[in-house]
Amino acid sequence: MEGPQNRMFETHAYILSVVPPKEFLRDSRPRGDTVAQGIGETHFTLLEMIPQRGIKSHPQERVSITRNAQSKIDHVKRRIFYDDLVPESVAELALVIEIIVTKHEHKYVQFFNESNPITTRMHSLQLLPGIGQTLMWAILEERKREPFKSFEDIASRTKLQNPKKIITARIINELKEDVKRWLFVRPPKREENERDYRDRPPRR
Repeated sequence: MEGPQNRMFETHAYILSVVPPKEFLRDSRPRGDTVAQGIGETHFTLLEMIPQRGIKSHPQERVSITRNAQSKIDHVKRRIFYDDLVPESVAELALVIEIIVTKHEHKYVQFFNESNPITTRMHSLQLLPGIGQTLMWAILEERKREPFKSFEDIASRTKLQNPKKIITARIINELKEDVKRWLFVRPPKREENERDYRDRPPRR
């Protein structure tokens, strides 16, 4: 993220929940905009988006967020973080991430095939939940024999029973910022991230 061309903008997102305008006890008129909370398909950026007026959206729906695209989303309002998610978004998060991981299975299988050591004592595979040194060596030995072809192939050739859920769990940990290294999620640089999306004007 050194310059505008290198900023990790998303082109598509999945909706987690649609949050209607707030209602106040002393005023029956709702205030504010309807917003959609969503997650980017490529870098798992959590986003607050403004839907097109009069068009309904629903959780798990994939939408374009590029400028000038035909979309149910008018514009991205800002980047948000895990603590900003409403309970409905938290409830959908794991399922939506699993949908994305399933769709892009090859990308995550390649992580098992191509991941490298971080230090002389730590391999990046060990950053995944449930992978200790013994399982790490088993994975490395198997990929030497033949690269993994799918999540099912990984599970059948190692003791890692559900690679998809392990990838999903790691992504959630990164979104919660419970990690020191980021493998799959856009790192949280809070001072510049909101400006990135606010600098992008609405379509109208």
